[in-house]
Amino acid sequence: MRLQAVLFDMDGTLLDTAPDFIAIIQGMRQDRGLALADEARLRGVISGGAKAMILAGFEVDPLGTELEPLRLEFLERYQTHCAVHTRLFEGMDEILRDLDAARLRWGVVTNKPVRFAEPIMQRLGLAERSACLVCPDHVTHSKPDPEMVVLACRQLDVDPQTALFIGDDLRDIESGRAAGSKTVAARYGYIHPDDHPEHWGADAIIDHPLELRALLDRALCGC
Repeated sequence: MRLQAVLFDMDGTLLDTAPDFIAIIQGMRQDRGLALADEARLRGVISGGAKAMILAGFEVDPLGTELEPLRLEFLERYQTHCAVHTRLFEGMDEILRDLDAARLRWGVVTNKPVRFAEPIMQRLGLAERSACLVCPDHVTHSKPDPEMVVLACRQLDVDPQTALFIGDDLRDIESGRAAGSKTVAARYGYIHPDDHPEHWGADAIIDHPLELRALLDRALCGC
């Protein structure tokens, strides 16, 4: 089937949100008189969410009482600083312009709660460009369940089989495949050192957003 829509995961696929996550952890450490944490280590766990960031940024017991207050402080800081350093990945704006030129609708399917995702999209000027934004708040089951992808396709009024879903985590690929969509693994994203995108079962793997151009050209031709 000919491609009719493109769906993006947010963190590590459409947007480089890592700088804001890292800045918040570093700020929390500085406020406590601690040295800066290793940025590579922090970046490697971003897909694991706030808890993973705290465990990577602080020496706390995962089962201890210190974790939850730190996690809540992290989320509170992120609420007001979620789009300070966050940007589209290099080359992604060109891809979005290509989609607009081809009259292809695109949207975002993210496990990030809507209270963070919506302000980010608005502050980066993407809310009016995107045709849909699906967050865990909108569904019963989040990724890797297919419900989010199916809902996005329903909002775009397309068959999931005519959609392409791009993500940087195994759960993105599993969600897209289960929905019946084609999938692309973004190896440039926040891949944990122990993860191997070539084993995820994606239809394609890219190392840079601009590599999507060739994939989109083939998909538009129904190849």
